[in-house]
Amino acid sequence: MTTEDFQAGQVLLIDKPLTWTSFQAVNKLRWEIRQAYNIKKIKVGHAGTLDPLATGLLIICTGKMTKQINTFQGQDKEYTGTFVLGSTTPSYDLESEIDQTFPTEHISEENIHNATKQFIGEIDQFPPVFSALKKDGKRLYEYARAGEAVEIQSRKVSISTFEINKIDGNNVEFRVICSKGTYIRSLAHDFGKALNSGAHLSVLRRTKIGDYDVKNAVSPEDFISSLSSE
Repeated sequence: MTTEDFQAGQVLLIDKPLTWTSFQAVNKLRWEIRQAYNIKKIKVGHAGTLDPLATGLLIICTGKMTKQINTFQGQDKEYTGTFVLGSTTPSYDLESEIDQTFPTEHISEENIHNATKQFIGEIDQFPPVFSALKKDGKRLYEYARAGEAVEIQSRKVSISTFEINKIDGNNVEFRVICSKGTYIRSLAHDFGKALNSGAHLSVLRRTKIGDYDVKNAVSPEDFISSLSSE
């Protein structure tokens, strides 16, 4: 690709590594594109944040394609991952330590499969307090880390598919197709409650955004290598 290609606009499919923030991925690619093509300034942005502890598809747009970011963000997304039954964390995932444990002896595989049904369709969901959503100009996670209580409003989200792929003790592997704004961490938390227990998210991977598939994505390292080989 040429300088003009990136300025005119490209849609890059990146497989975000574990622990990277979406912001870090954007910054890294912007820097590498600027260095490779000696570009002083170029617009680069992503279409939908992935948590640092999540991996998978990150759509990154350059140049004039950044105007299409909202379109990509509005498309349905597919995730796979693992819930751990019997314990919760304040962040609803492994970013924070387990704060409560719950019995799981009463939960059967049939219970687990049946519990998915109440989450299909349009539901009210409360975002995690450890999230980047803003309230009164501050990120929710800033309140959470400061130990400040904050009232969070529920939001309407839609889940079209919620499948259980494997149950191994308290580890439940799933696949979900959902609308923009759905928090899989909150789904994990609510799923635990639906089973009269608790749950948190231990693994999350975004596999699709609309028709874009992580199978066609490349790692940041491979993308950077492709720049240097051109």
